[in-house]
Amino acid sequence: MFVTCLVDLMRPSVGFAALRLLARAGAEVVVPDGQTCCGQPAYNSGDMKNARKLAQNVIEAFADFDHVVAPSGSCAGQIVHHYPKLFADDPDWRSKAEDLATRTFELTAYLVEHLDLNDSGAVFHGSATYHDSCAGLRELGIKKQPRHLLATVDGLILNELEESEACCGFGGLFSIKYPDVSGAIVDKKADRVEKAEADLLLGGDLGCLMNMSGKLRRRGSGVRVFHVAEVLANMTDGPAIGEDVDA
Repeated sequence: MFVTCLVDLMRPSVGFAALRLLARAGAEVVVPDGQTCCGQPAYNSGDMKNARKLAQNVIEAFADFDHVVAPSGSCAGQIVHHYPKLFADDPDWRSKAEDLATRTFELTAYLVEHLDLNDSGAVFHGSATYHDSCAGLRELGIKKQPRHLLATVDGLILNELEESEACCGFGGLFSIKYPDVSGAIVDKKADRVEKAEADLLLGGDLGCLMNMSGKLRRRGSGVRVFHVAEVLANMTDGPAIGEDVDA
C-alpha cells in the first residue's frame, strides 16, 4: 500500500482504515518502509529534477508487488498518468514507470473492481454527503465506487452534495499560490455542504478534506469530516478531521 504523505503525517487512521478494508476483502497487504512522497508537489511546481528522483524512489519501492493501492485519487493519479511523462526521454525508466502505472489503483476502485467487495460490514446511523475530488474523478474516474461501498454501510443515508464535482479550492500548491481565490472557492463548497444537511462530509483525498474541514470549522459548522475509508472501516468513534484529539 502506498500510504501518501498526508495520511502518514496528518491522518494515520486513514492508512489503518485502508489496511483493514483491504485485509477484509482478502488482500495480503505490505507497506514498504522505503516509500516516500510521490513527487506531486515538485511536479506541479515545475521542479522536474526532484519530481523524477522521488518517482524513481517510489518505482523501486514498489517494484516487487502485484498491485499498488493508495487511499488517494490524487497520488494514484500522479503515478498512473504523470510518472510516464516524467521519463519520456528515458526508455528504461519510462518502461518501469509505465509498468507501475498499470499496477496502481485508488483504494475504493480497487476494493470494488478488483476485490469485488460488496459488503463493508460497517454501521453508521446518520447521514453523509460526498465530495468528488478533482484528481480522483477526472484522472481516474472515481465516482461510482465510493458510493457503491457507502450503500453497504448499515444505517447510513447519503445526501448527495450539490455540485459535488466542483473543486474545493485546495489543488495542492494552488491554495498556497492563490489563497484568496482558493478561499472563495472553498467558501462556496462549504455553503453546499451545509445545504446538504448531512452529519458527515466524506471524500477520498485527504488534502481536499483538510481544506474543507478547516473552512467548516472556522464557520462554526457542526458537519464532521472523515475520509471515506474511515467510515467503511467503522472508524468514526474518534475525532474527525480537524477536531481536537483531546476534545
